[in-house]
Amino acid sequence: MSDLRIQPALGILRPSESEARILGHVLRNRGATQPEIAKACELSQQSVSRLVNELVGAGALVLGERRSSGRRGQPSATIDIAPNYAYALGVALMTDAMSVLLMDFAGNVIAHEHFTMPVMSRRAVFARIEEARERFFALAPAARLRLVGAGIGILGPCLDGKSRFNPPRALDEFAMVPIDELFSEKLGIPCWVESDGNAAAVGESFLGAGRFYSNFVYIYVAAGLGGGIISNNRLLRGSHGNSGEIGRMLPWRNFQIPTLETLLHALRKSGVELDGISTMLASFDPEWPGVDEWITRSRDQFSLIASAIAALIDPEAIVFGGRLPRSLASKLLPAIELFDDARREMPRPLPRIIASQATFDACAIGAAMLPLEQMLYTTML
Repeated sequence: MSDLRIQPALGILRPSESEARILGHVLRNRGATQPEIAKACELSQQSVSRLVNELVGAGALVLGERRSSGRRGQPSATIDIAPNYAYALGVALMTDAMSVLLMDFAGNVIAHEHFTMPVMSRRAVFARIEEARERFFALAPAARLRLVGAGIGILGPCLDGKSRFNPPRALDEFAMVPIDELFSEKLGIPCWVESDGNAAAVGESFLGAGRFYSNFVYIYVAAGLGGGIISNNRLLRGSHGNSGEIGRMLPWRNFQIPTLETLLHALRKSGVELDGISTMLASFDPEWPGVDEWITRSRDQFSLIASAIAALIDPEAIVFGGRLPRSLASKLLPAIELFDDARREMPRPLPRIIASQATFDACAIGAAMLPLEQMLYTTML
């Protein structure tokens, strides 16, 4: 008998631990075969065959073309995620804007809307989300019946290890309250919340650099500086949900914290007229006057942060993302140095410094992955 549990309201089957591991591996490794899954998930070939067949029967996985392993025997069928099995909403709350997107079970962004918000009030935020949700459902009618929940990414430290946050003043109406309960009540679906950096790290783990690295640190560059730590493909939240608070590594009295806010100030000082961060990112030009100056003033801080991460956590990679434009990352990352004494001319292994591999809005993508992760990709029964 199957280990799957039926979610009556949606007709979606909730996986066992072994099934969730298989789903997570297939999401990160599209077109995997049963022998590859068995090796990666440390399961017997017999168990993988049974569980994959059940997941295919449930509609969560699909079989593709057969691929030869180069050995004798019949080629193995490739396996992939069934995109329309489940859907989730992702919401990224910023100081001056909000992003909302609809994601399918395979991590595809079905629709995405970005709102510049002069006032980040509850009334305005929920009105925009409801409007976007109805437009999304018009594009993907199946999502209305197979929406497992919503994830929210928000700035600021977590206060209770769960869902109460202390965001900037612009988000006063969302401060010190259980965000998951607030959004669940307003939207009528289960909701999860993480800091913007943690949410983005989860998205990167499933849909970006996590396809190649199971241990990495994500640096979230936006109006502030945050991040997230992925250890063995899982988010390391810490005792209070605040691990990965990268910006706290630099005392603000001694350092200028390198953020997009300080970049905006540098550009304005150099004569580039911009209303705010969202306006700057919408038309960003890496050749603007002030960009190189910001990189020069920021590289030592980023080098210190990256070197501390390398020494303390020893990850495979350090991923720069958040709202950082790719064109800016391509100029900034080569300037970052990892400090090492290179004893006996044999330097210790150091992490790669790379730009985020995820597309669209990093926080919103990660937020949308939260319900899928919690319900379907890392479930432990």
